[in-house]
Amino acid sequence: MKQINQFNEKKVLVLGLAKSGLAAARLLKKLGAFVTVNDGKPLEENETARLLLAEGINVICGSHPVELLDEGFEWVVKNPGIPYSNPIISKAVLDGLPVITEVELAGLISEAPFIGITGTNGKTTTTTLIDEIMKKDGKSTVLAGNIGKVASEVVQQAKPEDSVVIELSSFQLMGIQEFRPHIAIITNIYDAHLDYHGSREEYVGAKMKITQNQTDEDFLIINADQEALLSLAGASTANVIPFSVRQKVENGSYIENGMVYFQEEAIMPVTDIALPGSHNLENILASIAAVKLSGVSNEAIVHVLKTFSGVKHRTQFVREWNGRKFYNDSKATNTLATKSALTAFEAPIVLLAGGLDRGNGFEDLLPYLHNVKAVVTFGETAEKWKDTAEQAGIICLEKAEYMTDAVQKAAALSKPGDVVLLSPACASWDQYKTFEERGDIFINCVNTL
Repeated sequence: MKQINQFNEKKVLVLGLAKSGLAAARLLKKLGAFVTVNDGKPLEENETARLLLAEGINVICGSHPVELLDEGFEWVVKNPGIPYSNPIISKAVLDGLPVITEVELAGLISEAPFIGITGTNGKTTTTTLIDEIMKKDGKSTVLAGNIGKVASEVVQQAKPEDSVVIELSSFQLMGIQEFRPHIAIITNIYDAHLDYHGSREEYVGAKMKITQNQTDEDFLIINADQEALLSLAGASTANVIPFSVRQKVENGSYIENGMVYFQEEAIMPVTDIALPGSHNLENILASIAAVKLSGVSNEAIVHVLKTFSGVKHRTQFVREWNGRKFYNDSKATNTLATKSALTAFEAPIVLLAGGLDRGNGFEDLLPYLHNVKAVVTFGETAEKWKDTAEQAGIICLEKAEYMTDAVQKAAALSKPGDVVLLSPACASWDQYKTFEERGDIFINCVNTL
């Protein structure tokens, strides 16, 4: 860990706790800052806040009083989930205070270079693949970021010879100033999180911040099948490395005649890849580009891609039961992710779908439901899903109250050779705390059939 002085004896406000706030507060104290933490949850319900208090860190809980900024803070470190419309953040920006996320702290103290992955879909799969392949080749890696490991915490142990493989959300990237990955990846960009960002332009701008500090010694891996991304990449100072599932690209990774290539070197046949779905080919090509630039052998790439069957909750193969294959895609919290899952299979699908009602419909999924033979609905959007299924001409419809019931009904509707797919196209918060909890319950129900 680099010893930096820019926070020494400086007043820093950490806004919002959770994992990232806890790690940021502890690191800032270690760096000599005078830290105050502000979190909306009352102290009596806030175990994390009580931990920090016991460690000698000032904590203010229960609300976000704008008057806090009158105390002369010189930095604000915010939880990525807190929008810039928050009154404290709005005033801090107006007052000219630097507002950063803990990813910026990670970049400032890390002795190891970063491989940073962002995009609308595919981030976690790509991040995991890169980490798995590099480890298989004997490279030393540290996994961090939006994948569940707080970057500013894990990089404190990273060495110069390590590589920090970090998944980055648009929320995290909005709060960087100097963060610079040696290799940056943008898997794709579609409309998402517009309620947070306010516009597509702001969302795209947040994603492109991953390359803002790169130099001509760095690399930007970009999806060449999205012309808008290629155009945006032209403003980067980094070496642009394209990937494409549709065409041969110069200096990048692509598919030709059923073979995966990187810079005209054949890697492996597409048919040897274990991970299902055309959308995953994008993630695979991006991963190959990153690991080849890192000096990884083809043998390591082939071994991992022949055996890697998916990240948990992302088109994850669960088990085969009486000739049916069950897949957990609980991470599909929007229609775009469900589209990708539906196109991954040729076999007839029994779809489990539903969840939190955000006001949208599912009509954009109609062209992708041709292979769906039955739908089991649940949650707040059960009736909307029923309407969409009927529009698609699907007559086998069941409504379930809970996941146990949904899995039982899906199993009864299926036949040998079918795929039973949980891909809700909705957030989980109407019935479950997280999409992970929803997926875990699905897995448990499948395993007890």
